[in-house]
Amino acid sequence: MIGIILKIFQFVGSLCILLYGMELMSSGIQKGAGAGLQKLLQKITGNRFTAVLTGMAVTAIIQSSGATTVMVVGFVNAALLTLPQAIGVIFGANIGTTITAWIVSLLGFSFNIASLSIPIFGVGFLLKYLKKSSIHNFSDCFLGFALLFLGLGFISDCLNLGPESVSFLKVISQWGFGGILLGVLIGAFITSLIHSSSAMTAIVLTMASKGVISWELSASLVLGSNIGSTVDAIMSSFGGTQNAKRTALVHVGFNTAGTVIALITFGPFLGLVDMCVPGSADLGENITMHIAMLHTIFNVTATLIFLPFVNVIAAVVSKIIPDKHSDQDLHYIAPFVAPKNNYGVDFYIPQIRQEIMHMSKRVQSMFDVVIVGLSNDSSPDELVEQLDNAENYIDEMNEQLTEFLIQCSLLPTANHRDQLLLERFRRIVDTIENLSDECSSMMYSVAKVLHKQEHLEHGAIDKLKRYIAEVKSAYDYGVSMIVNGTKASKSDGEIFEQRLAVLKKQLKKQTISRVEHGEKVKSGLRYLDAVRKIDKTGDCVVDFINVL
Repeated sequence: MIGIILKIFQFVGSLCILLYGMELMSSGIQKGAGAGLQKLLQKITGNRFTAVLTGMAVTAIIQSSGATTVMVVGFVNAALLTLPQAIGVIFGANIGTTITAWIVSLLGFSFNIASLSIPIFGVGFLLKYLKKSSIHNFSDCFLGFALLFLGLGFISDCLNLGPESVSFLKVISQWGFGGILLGVLIGAFITSLIHSSSAMTAIVLTMASKGVISWELSASLVLGSNIGSTVDAIMSSFGGTQNAKRTALVHVGFNTAGTVIALITFGPFLGLVDMCVPGSADLGENITMHIAMLHTIFNVTATLIFLPFVNVIAAVVSKIIPDKHSDQDLHYIAPFVAPKNNYGVDFYIPQIRQEIMHMSKRVQSMFDVVIVGLSNDSSPDELVEQLDNAENYIDEMNEQLTEFLIQCSLLPTANHRDQLLLERFRRIVDTIENLSDECSSMMYSVAKVLHKQEHLEHGAIDKLKRYIAEVKSAYDYGVSMIVNGTKASKSDGEIFEQRLAVLKKQLKKQTISRVEHGEKVKSGLRYLDAVRKIDKTGDCVVDFINVL
């Protein structure tokens, strides 16, 4: 009994080393090449084949279809990818994840893999001290790869079991199709627990190489792991947009449908794999190669079957999960995937930029409301209410974005460069929120002028409108900097500040002149108050440009 308990704990410990190694390896690659991978995903066009190739490449590099899928859900959430594009990436991610099976199959059982991990770990440890070189970011990748092989070696040692210990697995293999279905369920369940189909495949490869499980049971476990791998997509879609939930549904539906098709054609499917790999898997000849080939053929075939129907799939899931027509325009819901310690900050940067653009464009709309209100017969009170609602929405954005930025800055993967960038984002978000407050206050003062505009000289309102338009022009320049991802020069803020100061001086001088020539003092004071509020809004715009 004690020996069995020790074996169980050894297996669990070995599995944890394997999982931590895969997580560390994926995290290291994302830290080293994360920014490039983000740009690669964002450059996807409407071409479904390009999307598949991109998903395949990204997953093959970071060795985690779960990480790619979470990335895709986050990008769909932030409207950086369309649903059809995301579907193509998911298809490609399933193919890219098969690389792990081939690595383990080709390298894992040809020599002592535990001994191979020692020099790899040493390389990774040394790279940690090369902080002045960009290769330092890949140190975790080497450390993770070493732990992956170490965990596989320990698992292999744990599975040196006697025939009596694995008799129940032999029984399952004799249940025919019922045993195959049970294998699929076991594979799905274990994969959903460990959150890694690659790790599950590695375990199956190790067990099969030891003769612990049969070829048919190995195949069913691998098929089940494809269903269990969708758990990350499901979890990352919680609280997300409708498109994010649709993306997760596509991932679940695609992997499940592919598995069902493979089960229906199970015999011919295994026969196809046997044709592609020399030797008989039933006799234990190259069984690991058979499993790796099965994993690849399954995902490639499923992609080829469903790829022509990407737009149809997108339409179907849009029907299943329809758009919400509620008060979503009145209240902000942050479309972010909750920060995870094993993801680099680079993963979240495009989403943060997108939301800052969203926030800045909301303020542009507030300016438009003021200018339109000065140009037609709109009710000033209605305009004030409209801007108050917009200002409350931006307050919610500021609160949620700031909280998310702080969470990102606390990630263990956040380096000094990341901290500086996140701090800059926090200043930009705070400045935009201040600007929304000033716009709302400006509209309140302008509304007072509009209520009594019959007491003003003809053309006074137009001058006020031109002043606001000049402030908006400066703000539009700042927004273009965010959209283009560039920084404003130090002189830009000074140029706009001087231009606005000249307009303010002209308007104050003209107002005083009108009062001296008979305009009511109260009307003049209301007008000057509006000028001051516009000037204060202009100062906030200059601050916004200076922090970019």
